[in-house]
Amino acid sequence: MLSLLAASGAADPIQWAELGLRPGIELGFFTLRYYSLAYLIGVIFAYWHTSKMLKQPGAPMAQRHADDLFFYCTLGVIFGGRLGYALFYTGGDTGIPSAFTDFSGDGFVSWKLLRMWEGGMAFHGGLMGVTVAMAYVAWRDRLNFIRVVDYVAVGVPMGMLLGRLANFVNGELWGRVTDVPWAMVFPAADDLPRHPSQLYQAGLEGLALLVIMMLLFWTTRARYRPGLLAGVFTLGMGISRFVNEFFREPDAQLADFAARTGLSMGQWLTIPLILTGLIVVIYALRNKPLGAGTTAPA
Repeated sequence: MLSLLAASGAADPIQWAELGLRPGIELGFFTLRYYSLAYLIGVIFAYWHTSKMLKQPGAPMAQRHADDLFFYCTLGVIFGGRLGYALFYTGGDTGIPSAFTDFSGDGFVSWKLLRMWEGGMAFHGGLMGVTVAMAYVAWRDRLNFIRVVDYVAVGVPMGMLLGRLANFVNGELWGRVTDVPWAMVFPAADDLPRHPSQLYQAGLEGLALLVIMMLLFWTTRARYRPGLLAGVFTLGMGISRFVNEFFREPDAQLADFAARTGLSMGQWLTIPLILTGLIVVIYALRNKPLGAGTTAPA
């Protein structure tokens, strides 16, 4: 970190390759990738923190519901995130997602959709997968869906924070070309100075939103207004992602789409999030809050 701060004051851009970062932890027989570790720690933190919240008055579910919920949410993140990436980011200008039809990969797994080490995960797909998981558990156990979402939403920014930091460590998802003093050269891109947009996203979509959600839950009565926490999360995530996309380089296969429409694919997908979050926040504030004596289902 000190070398990074020192480099930021120099005239030349910071060389990412000189920061000494590695994509994972070498364990001898395999490499534990930081991106995988970010997902794991994010899920563990969300489960731990949700369990802690359930001990407070007004919880919408019992611990046994949380146990099932996070099993299905983990599946939703993985499958939803991958399907979202395949649908939204592998179509290029043709609009036809190549990940579903490409079987040219080497080795045992040739289907591109399953080759998760080639390509990535999409936040919007993961969000949809988690939403489906929460809807299923709420329906099966007769829980209030919107209040379940409220509680799950509080811990999600931690996963975003860790995931974007892992992107930075991997030297991927770099920003647009710039001349700001803290610009970096990412060797996987080219020799041009670029915004370290992964850090911007970690700060806004992760740390800032995490602080906001924690303060709302622990220092206010937001949890007694169904939908308020979920709405603030959705609105905050949408605005943060929309702003950050101005600094992030569009995916190469969608660069022409971004130039033609004026917005990146990420920004177009984020507009519905912003509108949905705003509507849910207004709905929550206009309705009467729940009584403090509300108890969780047995």
